[in-house]
Amino acid sequence: MNGARIAGALALVLLMLLAGCASGPLKTEGVAQGLTPDHAVQQPEAAMGKTVLWGGVIVAAKNLEQRTRLEVVGYPLDRYSQRPQTDAQPVGRFLAYQDGYLETAEYGAGRRVTVRGTVTGTEQGVVGEAEYTYPEVSVESIELWPEQAPAEDRTRFHFGIGIILSN
Repeated sequence: MNGARIAGALALVLLMLLAGCASGPLKTEGVAQGLTPDHAVQQPEAAMGKTVLWGGVIVAAKNLEQRTRLEVVGYPLDRYSQRPQTDAQPVGRFLAYQDGYLETAEYGAGRRVTVRGTVTGTEQGVVGEAEYTYPEVSVESIELWPEQAPAEDRTRFHFGIGIILSN
């Protein structure tokens, strides 16, 4: 019986380790590694038709006649979860075009998103008063990340017995 408990415990540990190594929600096969929005603008011919996995923070969302356009400030993605690493340096803006309707109240400014899609070209636009060239991505799949809870300004210490001390 003791051996069965050990085997069960080892199986549980193995499952937890495998869960920790799980990949993100979007497929990575065929993705052009190292191709960022900035690189796609600098070398548009080389980027055209490439499959990318890009993410960032939505700046604007607009429903068009047949599709929805998301303007996104791109950030590097976490290697495992594929979440945008918003504490890193931005890697350029891009436009993500999703066929059909996305609810812009849900896909609004400030939300984090990761998209898998194909680079279809570039588009001229304006950021503030400056002209800007955006790479365009035709979205194949999209992941809208949960909103982050606002950080509290108070310092807290947690003890394992349910006591919380605050200043």
